[in-house]
Amino acid sequence: MFHVEQSITIKKCPVCGEEDHKDLLICRDHTATQEDFRIVECMQCGFAFTSPRPADERLGAYYASKDYISHSNTKKGLISGLYQVVRKRTLRGKLGLLNKEAAAKGSILDIGCGTGEFLNVCKTGGWKVIGVEPNEEARKKAIANYELDVREEIYLATAAPGSFDAITLWHVLEHIPRLHERLRQLKSLLKADGVLIIAVPNRSSHDAAYYGKFWAAYDVPRHLWHFRPQDMRKLLDRFGFSVQQVLPMRYDSYYVSMLSEKYKTGGINFLRAVYRGWLSNRKAGMEKWSSQIYVIRHLSTSSGCQG
Repeated sequence: MFHVEQSITIKKCPVCGEEDHKDLLICRDHTATQEDFRIVECMQCGFAFTSPRPADERLGAYYASKDYISHSNTKKGLISGLYQVVRKRTLRGKLGLLNKEAAAKGSILDIGCGTGEFLNVCKTGGWKVIGVEPNEEARKKAIANYELDVREEIYLATAAPGSFDAITLWHVLEHIPRLHERLRQLKSLLKADGVLIIAVPNRSSHDAAYYGKFWAAYDVPRHLWHFRPQDMRKLLDRFGFSVQQVLPMRYDSYYVSMLSEKYKTGGINFLRAVYRGWLSNRKAGMEKWSSQIYVIRHLSTSSGCQG
């Protein structure tokens, strides 16, 4: 565990505001430091979060690994290679969803855009794009490789209200330290008829239950918050949003299972991971996929029909 003076303990549950928590899991940082971190669960609403966690100024160090694919875009190794192949397909699907759900093909803000692959697909598809990426190396790659407009995080505090027809966060919300501040920013920046699309891991999935503390999508301490569908609805409702649809990310269970097998056994165990990913999808039902996409709108413009 890290030193207390370099950590932050979360006192209030960000979903319900209660202060009574219980220990849930001790998970290891398998990507960067091999440190152990505690995940606690709110005794009132059941939301889980990493606490204590590194202080904000120390979080960046936990992303400094060549294995962190969102920033390095590495193609080395079996798991990273398969990720790159699947991403080409999923990028087309994300653009299709965006085009379907947006009221207009206008301006899009992608927060945590990484090395810019999704924004580049949107740009090619006729959208006016802006990205936000806190990691300098990833930001530079996005600009150099695709000539994208990618800003530092301070941009979110200075952009004009109602600037965007769509805002996307693909596996980003779980990383954000000041969760409430970010949700208030999203509410302000999104147009009244705009669409907010958020993808996060789902700790109520079958693969999460099977792998337990080895489940790769806990990814401590980079993942600060560990969502279930009910957590997303309650949290977003607090900030004037309504979840309209919940959609699966079917490939994520395979990728997460490969990493989880590696963490659990020390080897990739490709066939076992494929089986566990397949089984997780088979048992997912409506809202127990390994990762899920939430299509969200302002409460004032929503139909009230939640997926």
